[in-house]
Amino acid sequence: MKNSQSPSKGARRKTSKKRRKKASSKGGWGLLHFFRRFPAWLLWLGGILITAAYVGFFYYFFVGPFSFRWRALYGEPTYPEGYEVRGIDISHYQERINWEKLRNASIGDAPVSFVFIKATEGEKLFDDNFNKNFANAKRNDLIRGAYHFFVPGVNPKKQADFYLNIAQLEPGDLPPVLDIEKKGDLTPQQLRRDVKIWLDLIEKEYGVKPILYTGYKFKVDYLNTPEFDAYPYWIAHYYVEKLAYKGKWTFWQHTDCGKVSGIKGFVDCNIFNGTFEDLQQLTLPEPEME
Repeated sequence: MKNSQSPSKGARRKTSKKRRKKASSKGGWGLLHFFRRFPAWLLWLGGILITAAYVGFFYYFFVGPFSFRWRALYGEPTYPEGYEVRGIDISHYQERINWEKLRNASIGDAPVSFVFIKATEGEKLFDDNFNKNFANAKRNDLIRGAYHFFVPGVNPKKQADFYLNIAQLEPGDLPPVLDIEKKGDLTPQQLRRDVKIWLDLIEKEYGVKPILYTGYKFKVDYLNTPEFDAYPYWIAHYYVEKLAYKGKWTFWQHTDCGKVSGIKGFVDCNIFNGTFEDLQQLTLPEPEME
């Protein structure tokens, strides 16, 4: 039997909705009332401080690490001071080069003195512009070098043979260069073994230690054993005003956003750690007369 004085289900639902609405409204007004307890200037100050903290956080984690790159891309590039011998490295990505302009070009306040040119990659990939760039560098009195991009997991002897067949370095050229940037699926031990095979075969052919190009972190992680300390080190470290690396280095690739007369677009810029005479002494010597 129903109680005649009990509210109907419909009435109970309406009452419940009203209570929830009232409670929700009260919560919103309560928050507003809480902030009204503070003076307006204090609320403005808090908002400014929160905004400043957010901007600082965003800059530190997302802008700061790339600020030098942004400056190079959208403004005039800056070049580390205190070095007198500078050069570039190129490949087919630079497309057609005006060598007459390049031979008289400067990087910062120093002339372009040397150029590294990509020759080969792996055991089959030949840079389309190598022969033309290599010949033009010599024709325009630039000290030249040729580098091989190492592909991990590909037979290192075949990679060395391919480089030797293509590069054909001459006296007065810089020593052969191995560009190693990737580990691939190799273990660090396997990578070191294969890299050393390539270096040994090239050294046997030319009688000089090849130049080893890689980033500082990559060297520390994978090539930081004593047998690699004997090779001239070409360090890649971008967008810093001063090189923090404390070890011995010969070349420093400090930007990939350089601008040089004779080259359209951007180009990698490098520093030699020494005088021009030191750079000449690093080049391949004339063969000894028998």
